[in-house]
Amino acid sequence: MAAATSSPSAELVLDARCATGESPVWRAAEESLYWTDIPAAVLHRWSARTGARSQWSAPEMVACMAAWAGQPGRWIAGMESGLFALDLPDGPDRPQTSGALSTRCLAGVPHAAAGMRFNDGRCDRQGRFIAGTMLLDMAAAAPVGAVYRFGRQERAAGRAQDLDLGPLIVPNGIAFSPDGRTLYLSDSHPQVQKIWAFDYDTDTGTPHRRRLFVDMAPLPGRPDGAAVDVDGGYWICGNDAGLVHRFTPDGRLDRSLAVPVKKPAMCAFGGPRLDTLFVTSIRPGGGADLSDQPLAGGVFALHPGTQGLPEPEFDPGAH
Repeated sequence: MAAATSSPSAELVLDARCATGESPVWRAAEESLYWTDIPAAVLHRWSARTGARSQWSAPEMVACMAAWAGQPGRWIAGMESGLFALDLPDGPDRPQTSGALSTRCLAGVPHAAAGMRFNDGRCDRQGRFIAGTMLLDMAAAAPVGAVYRFGRQERAAGRAQDLDLGPLIVPNGIAFSPDGRTLYLSDSHPQVQKIWAFDYDTDTGTPHRRRLFVDMAPLPGRPDGAAVDVDGGYWICGNDAGLVHRFTPDGRLDRSLAVPVKKPAMCAFGGPRLDTLFVTSIRPGGGADLSDQPLAGGVFALHPGTQGLPEPEFDPGAH
């Protein structure tokens, strides 16, 4: 196993105290990081230029999101009942820094059971939105999760396409290789803890030839949110272990970087040179003892010595 760095190498960006900080997205034009707190149904923004923090509320939990190409202030998001377009509230000169998001349903989803929501998701390199669903009650260990595609054809039909990648309990870790021809997907449930790789048809947005990429059961941490660097390295948060792991394209554990919280949730490259790895995290509730991790729920920055790729935006005209 690769040795982890010491936690002081992780810089605190914001003591956000998110219950479940997820889906960080760096927007280069704004020099800002966006992310969501899922159970709070809140979208956050942190400005790297000014340090200012903004937040907006949504009518449902926002689990995953991607910026909408050509529409500043608009996002596509996986929520509870389906996929939505989100718009930041407009002020006289610029988007307001707080308030309610405007929402418009793009596609409902026929969940397999009551009490489900979207979980992890992002766009492929062609601009289609790929996102998975899960049962909120993780203790039930119900394999009812699904992974959906939403692009031009699905938007015209008003429905998301089930990619038939199940059975899945908690689909997570969705990411794409630099050339877009490999899709990564994990199941972070304690009973599974596996990461798979698929060949990905970039013309049709169809994954095939599923194979095991990494079995994380013997490694520290459950697989959570992920990102890919310019060399094809797959970075994935080791939830419960306070680590972010990098795997080479052939599935070898290359290194593990530490963060000062137990539950890192998702990572994303950002900064002016895309050489900062931002990490969101989870703050356990229910009276949990946080004396050994007072910054749980915060957002952190790692400097891994490599660069990421610009996060693809949702292109409503993509295939």
